[in-house]
Order: sequence, then C-alpha cells, then structure tokens
Amino acid sequence: MGEATQVPHVGIIMGSDSDLDVMSKAAEILERFGVTYEVRIVSAHRTPAWMSEYARSAEERGLKVIIAGAGGSAHLPGMTASETTLPVLAVPIKRGYHGDEARQSSIAMPSGIPLAVMPNNGADGAALMAVRILSLFNSDLHQQYQNFVSSMQEESMSKDTAVQQNGWRNYLQNN
Repeated sequence: MGEATQVPHVGIIMGSDSDLDVMSKAAEILERFGVTYEVRIVSAHRTPAWMSEYARSAEERGLKVIIAGAGGSAHLPGMTASETTLPVLAVPIKRGYHGDEARQSSIAMPSGIPLAVMPNNGADGAALMAVRILSLFNSDLHQQYQNFVSSMQEESMSKDTAVQQNGWRNYLQNN
C-alpha cells in the first residue's frame, strides 16, 4: 500500500500537509481494496517545477490515476491535469474559512483539459472512482467493487426493512 515496495497505481497528492486529514480518506479506501498508492505533498504554488515533474513522470512511474486535493485557490488539480494524460480526480478541500473557491477553480477548467471534480472534501469518493477506473482492467478488483456495491445495497434494504417493521420513531431511538 502506501509504504509498500510495490509500484503505486494511484497518486494521492495535496498542496499542503494541512490537507492530509481530508486526503487520508482516499488512502484508507484504496487500502480496503488492496490498491497500491503513494501520498505526496506537491504544491502548485510553492513547488511548481516539482508539480510539473510529478505529473509528467506519473505514467512512466506506473501511476494510472491521480487524486489531487487542494484548498484555497486550488490550482493543483487543474495544473496536474494539464501536465499528464492520466485521469485526474480533483478533491476541493473546504474549510470553515474558505468559500467555494477550491470547487470553482476545479470546475472552471478550459476546454480540452478534462478534470473530474468530486464534492468538497470528497477524497473517499475520489478513491472509489479510482477503484472503478482501475477495475476496468482488473477482474479481481472489478469483483471486489461489485461486492462492495452489493453490500451497500443490502445494508440499505436492511435498514428500510427495520424502519418498516419497527416504525421510524423506534428506529431512531435504537440506532
């Protein structure tokens, strides 16, 4: 996984260590599915040459997908997408002191530079999207993902049954 010697298939990058609390959720999901990854701090503003090198070398290093999180002006996801042909999944980091500039920056990409944008602080969703992408080329991972979806469906149906049998008030009191 993150510390393993295997070639990482997903790059999890963020502009600052202050984003690690949000972006760690992506690593946890990838670990759950056994997907190799790396976690790096790659600032579009403080280390632009490093950001460019990271994105340009990603594919030759074995990465298949990049999950890029950034708050504030949030240029990291879009700039990363402009430097690679790999899928880049943007995670806008939203804090109480931010407006929606991170999300706005990610969705305002110019024509020709695709960037998939997750919800604010949606690193877990980005990791699940990375799993979906990788599962297109890996039947074992595809089966794992299908099992995950089935278990969510079963859990939801079970909760519906409990609400129907016990009433919503009893359900709320007991859950």
